[in-house]
Amino acid sequence: MKSVRELQKQSFETLKKEFGFTNSMQAPRLTKVVISVGTGSFKDKNKYKVVETRLAKITGQKAAPRAAKQSIASFKLRQGDAVGYQVTLRGAHMFDFIDKLVNVALPRTRDFRGLNPAAIDSVGNFTIGIKEHSIFPETTDEELKDVFGMAATVVTTAKNKIHAKAFFELLGFPFKKA
Repeated sequence: MKSVRELQKQSFETLKKEFGFTNSMQAPRLTKVVISVGTGSFKDKNKYKVVETRLAKITGQKAAPRAAKQSIASFKLRQGDAVGYQVTLRGAHMFDFIDKLVNVALPRTRDFRGLNPAAIDSVGNFTIGIKEHSIFPETTDEELKDVFGMAATVVTTAKNKIHAKAFFELLGFPFKKA
């Protein structure tokens, strides 16, 4: 099975025929992957550390805390309080994460029937909502008491939704059948 990096290199030849690209720089490429976890509903402050360490295990990179931009009294939230964590992956870490997501994690998802192509936005970025972090192989079974969800946004250089969908299909993303 080919890696995402190899598939991205070969995508120009296929997309050239389909969309009439004349230069390899016109073809879409992966730029970065942003993984974010919201922790706003956690009552126990110890869970923040759990989320941070598990996100670091999954991505191979330390998670950066995200602070609240303003205070909201009804939510007992103060400006500057941590409300989530975020990791930005580029280069080799990005390709490794996408390989792991497409080939290992998504097939382990319960009742998985494919990704929704409507999640691709108008500028070619694709956001995948993951309900349980336990689909990744780095999480062990005894850690399943504190399960959290995350969002993974795959950022590309695609100009529109049509180019992005064709590019993601070439990379092996499993979309729902229409």
